[in-house]
Amino acid sequence: MWFLRRMLQIPWTAKKKNEKVLNEANKRRSLVRTIQKRQATFLGHVMRREKLEHLVTTGKLEGKRRQREKITDGLATCS
Repeated sequence: MWFLRRMLQIPWTAKKKNEKVLNEANKRRSLVRTIQKRQATFLGHVMRREKLEHLVTTGKLEGKRRQREKITDGLATCS
């Protein structure tokens, strides 16, 4: 929307909704749909791969530190 506001010389302090800016420019909201479609296809591309991006998006990335020992484990070895 910033490029339409700049072309129409609408200051950034003006409280106009995006729909009104689009109506003034005689445009439809097709750019947003294009961006969303591209993001969806990129996510599909990332999900097909078995790399870091796939592990991060699916939440299967494990930490590298060792697990914390429980207090009860230490008591069992002392007695």
